[in-house]
Amino acid sequence: MLISVVVPCFNEEEALPIFYQRMETVRASMDYELEYIFINDGSRDNTLQVLRELQGADKAVRYLSFSRNFGKEAALYAGLQAAKGALVTVMDVDLQDPPELLKEMTTLLEADADLDCAGCRRATRDGEPPIRSFFARLFYRIINHISNVELVDGARDFRLMRRPMVDAILEVTEYNRFCKGIFAWVGFNTVYLPYKNVERVAGETSWSFWSLLRYSMEGIVNFSDTPLDISSFVGFFTFLLSLIGAAIVIFKTLAYGDPTIGWPSVICIILFVGGIQLMTIGVLGKYISKIFLETKKRPLYLVKEKSE
Repeated sequence: MLISVVVPCFNEEEALPIFYQRMETVRASMDYELEYIFINDGSRDNTLQVLRELQGADKAVRYLSFSRNFGKEAALYAGLQAAKGALVTVMDVDLQDPPELLKEMTTLLEADADLDCAGCRRATRDGEPPIRSFFARLFYRIINHISNVELVDGARDFRLMRRPMVDAILEVTEYNRFCKGIFAWVGFNTVYLPYKNVERVAGETSWSFWSLLRYSMEGIVNFSDTPLDISSFVGFFTFLLSLIGAAIVIFKTLAYGDPTIGWPSVICIILFVGGIQLMTIGVLGKYISKIFLETKKRPLYLVKEKSE
């Protein structure tokens, strides 16, 4: 049986040879054939040259090279489209996804014919900055409360899937992609293997705190309309406060002849209401921008070079 290994790459010239050697060790100990599908996501270093050399030395290596950086979500989709195996796995090239777990995942699928996917989740976040760990856990708590799909805290993209699940994911052709949510949304029976957090083997991550924060916001917007509900509630609540305030002013004027003058309080109220309006417009604009991108029907990625 063939296992397709989908590996997105962005500026990973240092990690690629190390990843390949680790995977070859795992490959030699398995009773499966492996094909590698590397996706060069517009790297600015020598990642493409390394992929050419690997493909020249091993025909099990295939690669796609994008015309520019389209993002990891597009790279994952391209890799799943190119995968030929009955089983497909998604892995990070930095070895934060231990390749040795692939054997355990195949064992799980062999033992249970009803199991569609074996994934991995980090049981600990040792070595990760505390502020990032805090916001990561907060994100999972928030999205699991406001979304109709459940995301497992610490779950990685690293998973081994049967072909029917892969085909189901490929049917989700939306432009605004959030793979963690899509993996959960398509359903299918999934079990997770816990493991301790592993540091990058080489190179530097392209995921800064702010890029991760933006990515989490994308996930919330893509899989929940609760922010719109919150904006509506805040707007309605502010409207009620304004009515109560107006009633108090009218009462004091009629009862005591006090028109409640004072420009500082008026300015504060105007700024408060204006800020809420801008926030609500911003949330609404985020959803409209998603609609705008979807209606353009642009391709998720463009391939400049491929190994075949």
